[in-house]
Amino acid sequence: MSGVILQRLAVCCRCSCQPPPHNPCGATVFRQSGCAPLRVSVFRNMEYFWRGRTQNNRELVESLKQNGSLQTKRVADVMEQVDRGLFVPPNELPYIDNPMPIGYNATISAPHMHAACLELLSGHLQPGMSALDVGAGTGYLTAAFGMMVGKEGRAVGIEHIPELTHQAIENVQRSRAGPLLASGSLSLHTGDGREGYPAGAPYDAIHVGAAASEVPLALVDQLKPGGRMVIPVGDIFQELTVIDKAPDGSLKQWGATSVRYVPLTSRQSQLGHN
Repeated sequence: MSGVILQRLAVCCRCSCQPPPHNPCGATVFRQSGCAPLRVSVFRNMEYFWRGRTQNNRELVESLKQNGSLQTKRVADVMEQVDRGLFVPPNELPYIDNPMPIGYNATISAPHMHAACLELLSGHLQPGMSALDVGAGTGYLTAAFGMMVGKEGRAVGIEHIPELTHQAIENVQRSRAGPLLASGSLSLHTGDGREGYPAGAPYDAIHVGAAASEVPLALVDQLKPGGRMVIPVGDIFQELTVIDKAPDGSLKQWGATSVRYVPLTSRQSQLGHN
């Protein structure tokens, strides 16, 4: 599903990274201590687009490093291993830092958004852990999750458009995550992501690729104690929300940045049947 950090659509005033209203530019990326803010002005992004359009996956990863979207070697490595070009329709430009349409009123998120979510979830995507990708779309993030948790872990993607699920499986098969799909440690399923995937629960990491008006309780229930969920929350105004579940089951919720995603809705609504 689509995702883009809204601060990339406006000039950042280089103010300190504080919650609104103290921060007039809304640059609230990674308020958690120890994380650097992902501030990039519209002018810098235009320069990347017009003067430095990346031609392959490695160049894309290097560009994301340079603009601050990629902050750790582990996430950079997995984004280099999972070639975005295998997950974008052939008539689109796969290595541009923009969302791309994938059909069925759905999109694949911009690479900087994938980087942000992987950075936020990295500690919960260690080898042997389990992860759920809601709104798997092309299967890109599910593949990345699989590479990070490894063959001893479990990566599950769920998508409510059957045609997209089928395409995602083909995409993953062509990628370096293909052996994980063949072994069963990575799987993709068709279903209502708002209900999660109970058969694989509980999960150390849950990613939701569409914006919910409220956090689905089914997903909270399927989050393992000590686990983390990253989900866009809101209607007109959306925030990439991080939910940490403590070992005792209590929840801590905080906002990473303002974003714009397509809504987390039913298959019928997405296809315009309502």
